[in-house]
Formats: sequence, C-alpha cells, structure tokens
Amino acid sequence: MHHYFVEFSYLFASVFFIVGLKSLSHPDTARRGMHLAEIGMLLAIIGTLLHKKIVSYEWIIVGLVVGGAIGGVLAQRVAMTALPQLTALSHGFGALAATLVGIAEYARRGAQIEKPQMIAIGIEVLLGALTTTGSIVAAAKLQELMRGSPITFKGQNYVNLGILAVSLGAVVFLVFSPGAAFAFYLMLALSLVFGLMLVLPIAAADMPVVMSLLNAYAGLAATAAGFAINNNVLIIAGTLNGFSGFILSVLMCRAMNRSITNVIFGAFGSAAGPATTGASGEPREINIEDAATQIAYARQVIFVPGYGMATAQAQHVVRELASVLEERGVTVKYAIHPVAGRMPGHMNVLLAEADVPYSQLFELEQINSDFPNTDVAVVIGANDVVNPDARDNPGSPIAGMPILDVDLARSVIVLKRGKGKGFAGIENPLFVKQNTGMLYGDAKGTLGKLISAVTQA
Repeated sequence: MHHYFVEFSYLFASVFFIVGLKSLSHPDTARRGMHLAEIGMLLAIIGTLLHKKIVSYEWIIVGLVVGGAIGGVLAQRVAMTALPQLTALSHGFGALAATLVGIAEYARRGAQIEKPQMIAIGIEVLLGALTTTGSIVAAAKLQELMRGSPITFKGQNYVNLGILAVSLGAVVFLVFSPGAAFAFYLMLALSLVFGLMLVLPIAAADMPVVMSLLNAYAGLAATAAGFAINNNVLIIAGTLNGFSGFILSVLMCRAMNRSITNVIFGAFGSAAGPATTGASGEPREINIEDAATQIAYARQVIFVPGYGMATAQAQHVVRELASVLEERGVTVKYAIHPVAGRMPGHMNVLLAEADVPYSQLFELEQINSDFPNTDVAVVIGANDVVNPDARDNPGSPIAGMPILDVDLARSVIVLKRGKGKGFAGIENPLFVKQNTGMLYGDAKGTLGKLISAVTQA
C-alpha cells in the first residue's frame, strides 16, 4: 500500500506539472498554472519523503525552514525590476542542488556505479556545474556588478571548446573506470570554469536567450539526477523544464534572426558597426508641453516599453498615463518585442504588475502593421529593438533582426535616460529622424510630468 501511494503521488505530481506548464501559455490561466505546479511539487516532495529516508527528517526540516525563510525574504524585498537577476540565481541554485546530488551519489558509491548511472551522474554534474557558475555571471552582469558588454580574449572559443572536450572526455573515461576519482573531480572543476567562460563573452543584450538556455541546462541536469537516483518525477519535471527552455531559446533567437551558436559564440555587442543608413545630424530634443500636446490630441498612441522602463520602475506611471489618455478617447496599445528586457517575458511581467489589460498587449507580428496608422509611438527606454538599421542597413551588426517599426508612425517620442548607445553598442538612426522627438531624463519622472501636462491640455 505504501509503495502504491508513492507511485500515485509521483503520477499526479507529473500530471500537475504538465497541466501547469500548459496553463502558463496564456496570461488568463498563468496564475492557475503556477498553483498547479506548486501542488505538483508538494506531492513530489511528500512522495519522496515517504519513499525512502534519504537524510534525517531533522535536517529536512532545517533545510525547509532556512530555504523558506530566504525565499520569503527575497520574494518580498526584491523589486520587480530585479526579477532577471533573481531568476538567474534561481536557475543557479537549482543546478547547484542537482550538482550536489551527483557529487554525493558518486562519493557514496564510487567504483560500484554501473555504466548507465555513471553516464547520468556525469551529465548531471557537468550540466549542473556549468549552469551554476554561468548563472552567477549572468546575475552579476544583470546587476551591473560586472560590465554587460562581452568579455573576450583571442582564441576564446577554442579555449572553451577545449575545456568542454576534456570535460566530456572525463565523463567517458569514468563510464569505463568509475573508480577514477581524479577524473570525476577534474570534470567538476572544468565544468565550473566552462560555465564562467560560456557567459563572459555574451553581452547583456542577449541575456533573454542566455536565461532561457540556463533554464534548459538546469532542467536537463535535474533529468540526469532523476536517472542517477531512479526518481521518475524528477525525470519528468526536468525534461519538461529542459526542452521547454530550449524551445523558448530557439523562438527568441528566431525573433532576433540569429542562431543559438551565434548568441553563444558570437560575442554580440563587441563592435559598433556602421551607425546609420544615411540619417545624420543631432537628435531633436522636445519639451514636455510639446510631447503632451501630441499624445493628448492623438487618435492612437502605441507605447513601446524596453529595459529603460524596468530600470526606472516606470510601469505604473505608464499605466496611469494610458488611463488619462483613454479618458480623453485616445486608443492605447502596447508593442512588445520578444527580446525586450533581460529575460523572457520581462515587459509582460512588469506591465501585468501595473494591471495593464492583456488585450492591449500586442506582439511584434501583430502590431507592426499598425504603426503607419498611429499618430504617436512612445518609446520608453527601448533602443536596439526599435533600431531601423536592422531593417534598412545590411552592414549593421543587427541586420535582419525583426524590429518594431516605430519610425513609420507619424510621430515618435523617445524617453531616454541619456545620449548613450543601447546594450548592443550600436548607434540608432531612429533618434535623428525628422519625426522623432527626444525626452531625456529618468522615465518615471518624465512620465509623471507628461501626466500633469496631458491633464491640463
């Protein structure tokens, strides 16, 4: 009876994971999906604790209390704008847990490990270790503890491939000689180094793809851990996480018209490249009153949020301005680029926090045809995803990347913190076009002033 209860708990946990993941595909059901996944995880934990006593229950309780306290504090104190950093660390913690399981399993059994399980442990530790250190570097770049531009040196890709080859070679050697502890710990050390080397040359502009890849690696490490300790629910949950992460990575690369190998090995953002397609001159700066008049008497306004909105924590003010415009009869829409921000769905999360109706959010393919019929496009801290060079300049480093065609609107207002380049390090000819007006300064403060001016218009 005890055995059947454990198996049924794993079965229902797996079902909840699958249904929960499916529910995350739409905002209307996303909250329910999270709750279903939470219930599934609870069932999986209960089943595991009843299955066999891995460690004393006292230590399990200590872990729950300490981990729960840390997670609760982070959830309450970390700002929504810092979610990418927190997500990166979460991937790192999950991968670290899988790595520690693999290390413990090897230390416990060593030479007695059979070949299939040695393969699983090797993959688990390799993927887990590189994800742990890679996630730390990603979080540090997002937190600006280290520079967001690529950190490269001559022959870096060859060094990385060499480290990976030796690590994989150590795994193969262990399969035939599981008692060779030196090979195991060499593989562990090299995997940790490889994680650092993998993310260092990737620019902050590519972090959405990196985050998704790290999520996939962590999931596959968990899958390998499931095979190593014969845990079915871990295999299912890890596989769902791993392959969904890879699918999302491919979709985001497609949104940038680039391959995953180009993101990982291309050191994107290291070169400025040709700046414009013929547009020249200085950006035209406008005042708050001019901007307010344009949007107050417009028929349709499209807001285009970017990472600058996140850093300024301006999502609530954007929503307030939109409400003021709607009261005046202005049609308001939001254009969301797939890789805007620093993690998948970054802009969607921030706007949802500000209670922006999902019906007003439009993806690139849905909204681009609207720009020629739009009176004003308001760009809030977005740069590279609205750069017309990607469309018009074949020599640009971002040539071919699908962009939001904001420059086709009758008028464009760009809210920008300063006159610097975007994270890709490329000049943006949008800023010097005749129909573009620049509002420099903190986006939150600027939007607040716009609300007051529109109210009085």
